[in-house]
Amino acid sequence: MWVWLWCTILVIFDKITSKFQLKLKDRATAANILGEALKDVIKKEQERKDSIVLGIPRGGVIVGDIIARKLSCEFDIIIPRKLCAPHSEENAIGAVMEDGTTYLNDVFVKELEVSQEYIEKEKAYQIQEIKHRSSLYRRHHDDEYMAREEDHNTINGKKTVILADDGAATGATIIAAARWIKKKKNKSRSNLIIAIPVAPKQTKELLKREADHIEVITSPSTSNFKSVGQYYQSFEPVTDEEVIRIMIRKKNILD
Repeated sequence: MWVWLWCTILVIFDKITSKFQLKLKDRATAANILGEALKDVIKKEQERKDSIVLGIPRGGVIVGDIIARKLSCEFDIIIPRKLCAPHSEENAIGAVMEDGTTYLNDVFVKELEVSQEYIEKEKAYQIQEIKHRSSLYRRHHDDEYMAREEDHNTINGKKTVILADDGAATGATIIAAARWIKKKKNKSRSNLIIAIPVAPKQTKELLKREADHIEVITSPSTSNFKSVGQYYQSFEPVTDEEVIRIMIRKKNILD
């Protein structure tokens, strides 16, 4: 009786709160909030100087760049790609990094009866896309372009790595990127922080397992969550040109 009553109350509460959900103005506002919050996590100036923010293109680059400036630390990009479900580019069954580091949602793979042959083919396609995007975003960044994303090794010697995006639905790309970072940080022994404005509760719990700390502004119930954009007043697409401009500015600052 009491269990049924408690479940009913929770359902009613979810329905009420969904009507009054927090909406962030835009990515810049979200990034400034995250940056201020992270100042309480990384308190010492030297620790911030020994940190780096890695933004996931495209929206995560806007968020990550602002966080890095708030913390006065380095900024770079990291490029995971989601593995699309068969016949559905919008749905992810996982994600991959250029070196083949892969996260698969086993539940989705099983439910959709996705073959290993399809997964390998999709991974190969997305790895080529990572190489293309790395070339596009970094061509104005390095005096001598390094062809492979993994050649940049920007986390070496960093005590803290902050992985930033503009939100997470399933969390697939963030998990793949986090696992790649953890491979690298085994050598550098750096801490990993995930910083995102929005993630449904179930995804947030998944991401907690991948990092030393996670910073999230709003975490709606999974049943109320439909898309990341739902929690922004303005969620305009970010262009490749915007990412390139940020990378050029970064290069000019370093020079």
